[in-house]
Amino acid sequence: MPHLTIQVTPNVSIAHEESLLKSLNKALWDSGQFKLPTDIKARIVPIKSFLVGVEDDEQANGFIYAHLKLMSGRDMATRDQLAELLVTTIEEKIGAEQSGRAALQICVEVEEISAVYHKKMLGS
Repeated sequence: MPHLTIQVTPNVSIAHEESLLKSLNKALWDSGQFKLPTDIKARIVPIKSFLVGVEDDEQANGFIYAHLKLMSGRDMATRDQLAELLVTTIEEKIGAEQSGRAALQICVEVEEISAVYHKKMLGS
């Protein structure tokens, strides 16, 4: 834990997805909120179809939606700081790559995971 899922519309340019994920994981690690760097798990999930608004011109607007799920126990101020940290890191890493291709909205939601959560490590 935590789990970070990034959804990206196809009109948003990310030249090096692994580099973005590494930067996000590093930013989370550097926050001091997690016990081990290997606890932080991130992935990018591309969105095939999307529409922003109600018109057909879906290429004019794009978005990145980051969803960070945490174990319970962190107060709202800490969750807010982590959300802002992710917004800033995403903006710094890919903002310049957009070159006016699409208006980009970055959204981050930080949520506590359900109390019913199980994990098991296989191998070493």
